[in-house]
Amino acid sequence: MTHSVVFLDRDSLPVPVPLLPFPSEYHEFPSTSVEDAAMNCSGADIVITNKVPLRRETLEQLPGLKLVAVAATGYNHVDLDACRELGIAVCNIRHYGDDTVAEHALTLMLALAKNLPAYQRDVAAGVWQQSRQFCHFGAPIRDLRGATLGIVGAGGIGLRLAEMAGAIGMQVLFVERKGAKELRSGHVAFAEALAQADVISLHCPLTEDTRDLIAQPELILMKPGALLINTARGGLVNEEDLVAALKYGQLGGAGFDVLSEEPPVHGNPLLKTRLPNLIVTPHVGWASRQAMERLAAQLVDNIAAFVAGIERNRLL
Repeated sequence: MTHSVVFLDRDSLPVPVPLLPFPSEYHEFPSTSVEDAAMNCSGADIVITNKVPLRRETLEQLPGLKLVAVAATGYNHVDLDACRELGIAVCNIRHYGDDTVAEHALTLMLALAKNLPAYQRDVAAGVWQQSRQFCHFGAPIRDLRGATLGIVGAGGIGLRLAEMAGAIGMQVLFVERKGAKELRSGHVAFAEALAQADVISLHCPLTEDTRDLIAQPELILMKPGALLINTARGGLVNEEDLVAALKYGQLGGAGFDVLSEEPPVHGNPLLKTRLPNLIVTPHVGWASRQAMERLAAQLVDNIAAFVAGIERNRLL
């Protein structure tokens, strides 16, 4: 049997994708809008999407669709309820970026603790050149050794970050779910962790339960001068409230690799402000070449397993 396979946003994965190990008609699009999704998927029984939304109204127009292969770990852009009702299988990618995303989170922590953006600006502005001594004392610098790190999300990335943070002498707390009535072993209550941690790093999925997980009430609970790191999903943090907390000095800094809209074509509060203790990177924490190659290989393995009748990394 020959399968029709469509990759809706091929340019979102800038590494070679291994050949499919079964007879197929393969088509790819550099990118696909929501409006064109149904047309581009027409006739396909397997669709690959990294970030193109597949909503109910699109899925209902694709009677031959059998598998949605998500070329990422996050799957909040796919209507799982509709897929379940329509008998469409869904799979995703797992653990390909544990190391690289954890490294990115740690890099943001280190850069903020050492106030590297502020010092880079000072040097570029000629402040060091005007110093009367060998160095320039500007923004405060602190060590992470001995600091407490609260990790929200004990999946592969969170566990890897805990190892890295422990290696440089940080004390690690795993944060229990917000509103949880019972504490899991090795976890600290949500509010208690916010009050204790010098750094909070988010590594949980975006769901209706975690949207605005961190907003004004949570930011007020956080330790004065604490750092907030988000390499997970932009919607986890209320961005307006975050900007206010940074401007009024409640937080010591924030490092974000994700925003609530990506790309931020309609603007974003974190991009409008010019704060020396805020670092925003363009959702590249996952994008080391090694990680992307692991993702591409796993994507093909997931699809091949489905064709062979084997459940692999299935969500449905």
